[in-house]
Amino acid sequence: MMAEAASSALKEAQLQRVDAIYIGVMNVEEFVGDSNFAALLTDTLGLAGVPSTRVETASSTGAGVFETAFYAVASGHMKHVLVLAGEKMTHLSTAKTTRILSEAIDRSERRYGATMPALAAMVAQKYAREFNLPQLKLEDILAQVAIKNHANGYLNHYAQFRKIITKDDYLKSQMVSYPLRLYDCAPITDGASAMVLTSQPTPIKVSGIGHATDTSAVRHRTSFTSFNSTKEAAHRAYAMAQLNPSDIQFAEVHDAFTPFEIIGTEDLGFFSAGEGWKALEEGVTLLRGRLPINPSGGLKARGHPVGASGLAQLVEIVYQLRGEAGTERQLERAEIGLAHSIGGLGNNNLVTILERTDGKRILKAGAIPFGEASTRWKPTVEIFRKSLTYTVLRN
Repeated sequence: MMAEAASSALKEAQLQRVDAIYIGVMNVEEFVGDSNFAALLTDTLGLAGVPSTRVETASSTGAGVFETAFYAVASGHMKHVLVLAGEKMTHLSTAKTTRILSEAIDRSERRYGATMPALAAMVAQKYAREFNLPQLKLEDILAQVAIKNHANGYLNHYAQFRKIITKDDYLKSQMVSYPLRLYDCAPITDGASAMVLTSQPTPIKVSGIGHATDTSAVRHRTSFTSFNSTKEAAHRAYAMAQLNPSDIQFAEVHDAFTPFEIIGTEDLGFFSAGEGWKALEEGVTLLRGRLPINPSGGLKARGHPVGASGLAQLVEIVYQLRGEAGTERQLERAEIGLAHSIGGLGNNNLVTILERTDGKRILKAGAIPFGEASTRWKPTVEIFRKSLTYTVLRN
């Protein structure tokens, strides 16, 4: 899958070789039993001799490897680089896959039985209590996220789940960890994505990148209803891009669990704390809303091959910016898009902003609330070509 995605990206970019390859996989050792994976992929692609480096930032690995490649080009040392990410998961049992993914959780919390769905469920319960949401109201909000993203995924030929679901389907689905049902959780997926970054002018550029971390242990955090690492990463990305949240026209937001989409839209500054669910109810985040969220179907419907998801989000941003998302899914306003990727349980997060190079932005006085941060060195790195491959073996 990774070789197919990479070959497609290189072919579209009309390149036979690149200056370097940056590869993202989260846990290839346990998932498929291979190590030294960067060299293996380079050999598979017939590019022996090209420097190849592996990057891992848990479930934000796809975004993390993109960031690493970005700085390689921005340094001026590299002209063209291939960014490649993927994961193979479906051949293992759900129990084994869950165990592997849980290794990203703090060891002491894991020892007491913490898993990703369990911690996400606790976050959802805390959010409901903090913002006075009754049980049935929370259930309805989470169902709306799942229904929206499945509707978007239905239109995406790369999506793992190309089916529309109803509220009744949602309510009939299995309870995983209260209040999260099966349709609240992203699936186990096989997938790969690839991009070529270049220093040459192209129609799309990288405007801003932000990356931040938080404590490994959830119990040590200052908030259970917000991810500070998202806020910090967003602050840095907006500062580099000289943009505000209100300038973003659409976004791919990490929705490994449905409550994370709501929290993510608040942490990114699109809506105030406790108000993200209201925007959903008002239709703001729908495909034809004012601020479409997860037009690809998100991790929830497109799928979540953990190493590839962060880069797949950026591929979707590129499709939209280029007008290549297809008639039914193409957004009317697609000049500036944002991708938000969560690593682990919200503690290694990245925010990336891409925009069309032919857009005309007018920076108003006082529009950028970041002080001197907005005037820091800002390199230009362009998106050359992209490719996405998803192979689905599990319903």
